[in-house]
Amino acid sequence: MKFTFKSAVIGMMAFGLTSGAAMSQEVTLRFQHFLSPKGSVPKYFMAPWAEKIEAESNGRIKIEIYPAMQLGGKPPALYDQIRDGVIDGGWALPAYTPGRFPESEAFELPFMTSMSAEGSSKAAWDFTAKYMGERFSDVHLLAVHMHGPGVIHKKGDAISTVADFNGLKLRGPSRQANKLLEAVGATPVGMPVPAFPEALSKGIVDGGVIPWEIVPPLKVHELADSHTQIGGDRALYNTVFLWAMNKDSYNALPDDLKAIIDANSGVETSGLAGLAMDTGDDVGEKVVRDRGNVVVTMDDAVVSELRSIGDKLTADWIAEVTSKGLDGAAMVADAQALVAKYSDN
Repeated sequence: MKFTFKSAVIGMMAFGLTSGAAMSQEVTLRFQHFLSPKGSVPKYFMAPWAEKIEAESNGRIKIEIYPAMQLGGKPPALYDQIRDGVIDGGWALPAYTPGRFPESEAFELPFMTSMSAEGSSKAAWDFTAKYMGERFSDVHLLAVHMHGPGVIHKKGDAISTVADFNGLKLRGPSRQANKLLEAVGATPVGMPVPAFPEALSKGIVDGGVIPWEIVPPLKVHELADSHTQIGGDRALYNTVFLWAMNKDSYNALPDDLKAIIDANSGVETSGLAGLAMDTGDDVGEKVVRDRGNVVVTMDDAVVSELRSIGDKLTADWIAEVTSKGLDGAAMVADAQALVAKYSDN
């Protein structure tokens, strides 16, 4: 009886110690992205997101964020780094690996997204949940977001008509943006955004398309003379961004810590990432205007002409992905409906 009682006491003590250790488990997660920490998403989304999770976990989750690819690799490798566990999480762009994630291009089509990155990001999360669960099943998605309306930045006179694009070499971020630039007579030059300032300074490109928010961190306003905004209620182009974790890193967390990650993931978190872009756009545009650079907005007739070109490219995309077994028409219709839904909120 003494042996049995003593064994039981020892067993209960061991269980208590084990349970306490599990409950107090501390985890460090390493996330990586390719921007300066001064960029809008790192400053207004990633850092606050990490701080919120650390606070809600009472310090049991520590998130280290490494900017500018400090852990190695190039921006197009980020998705695979997340998938393979090179990093615990990070920020990846499907557009940097053309053809690999075809469904995401529905949100990168001309004039698909609204002028609100917050609303477009919520729409992108819902779209991804419906159409890309299998495609992104090798990572654990935390958020899907968009940037604000793209702006054309170039040396020399501002672009104000469709004819002004003719013969220009312009940096483009994605396959669909490049198709649009080509359709208006420009020569698209694809490159990750960190490469744009050097390409512009060396004359490799005459200009390029990026949103306002990234202009100050890249110092594009010190290299470009003019900046052209697209009028109307829809963005000229857009780019899909993923904030994701390695699946094993997520699955290794105890349930109570998973719950904290889950509470900071999804449609609302996607909206916050988009809001960071909107906030940065306001800051970036002010920096450019305060410097005295030329800023123009295309008039309605030019925007209408561009939208007609965009409609043709959208029809071409529908035909292309449909030939590969995807329902392109349904994806475009759903994307448009989701953007409208969140634009009205």
